[in-house]
Amino acid sequence: MDDPSRADWRLIGEESWSGPMNMALDEIAAETAAAGGPRTLRVYRWEPSTLSLGYRQDPDTVDWDYCEREGIAVTRRQTGGGGIYHDSYGDVSYSIVGPKDELPGNLMDCYRLLLTPILDAFDRMGVDAGFADEPLPAIHPPACYLRELHPAHDVTAGGRKISGNAQYRRRNAVIQHGSLTFSVRAARHLSTFAAPATSPEEFEARVTGIDEQADVSRGEAVAAVESALAEWADATRGSWTEDEVSLARERAREKYESDDWVRRRPDDR
Repeated sequence: MDDPSRADWRLIGEESWSGPMNMALDEIAAETAAAGGPRTLRVYRWEPSTLSLGYRQDPDTVDWDYCEREGIAVTRRQTGGGGIYHDSYGDVSYSIVGPKDELPGNLMDCYRLLLTPILDAFDRMGVDAGFADEPLPAIHPPACYLRELHPAHDVTAGGRKISGNAQYRRRNAVIQHGSLTFSVRAARHLSTFAAPATSPEEFEARVTGIDEQADVSRGEAVAAVESALAEWADATRGSWTEDEVSLARERAREKYESDDWVRRRPDDR
């Protein structure tokens, strides 16, 4: 699909949901799109702050005591990679969900298409961001932002990672979700991991935030992401249906909140 504006897209502006609900809503949006309903663009925050684990991440890499003590929820994504600490203030997240047959089958081409509005959003904020083009070694692989940079889906500013993005396909739909760092919370981010092999100072040398790169408020950053997504797909402002929210709550409870999903070891998958 070269022109996303030919399809029926809805933009759901920033909402606050728990980690399990955010993951469940992505799944439900995919089912809606695959069934011929609207394609979904959404911007969201994580309440409470949440550590999302990669699909095959070992639960032993998590400092469960710290997360419980600090009120940080833990869930697991459908996408791979390392864990991401989604601070309720410092993180701006988005998802793009559409039918598989309307999007490029080549993974690189699909990333390039779906990251077009995200790069546009950074430009609107005054952040000089682009695809990672300098190889950097992994520092602490369990942490997504400290893994080796990937030119297909990692976005950097000033040579430091500012956004991580991932895709998966489910029920004839493509789901791309990503995290834009608005403000770095290095010590808190690292503390969610058991025995991190680095320091907050080294983390800050590898990761940057929008608030460091441009003079914009969090609200202005969110507005830039929403407007870039909406214009890219010629989307109309929309909302979830009652049925979608109900199904997502059930999916979150049965799957994304369960120990069987969150704490299962990679060999069990």
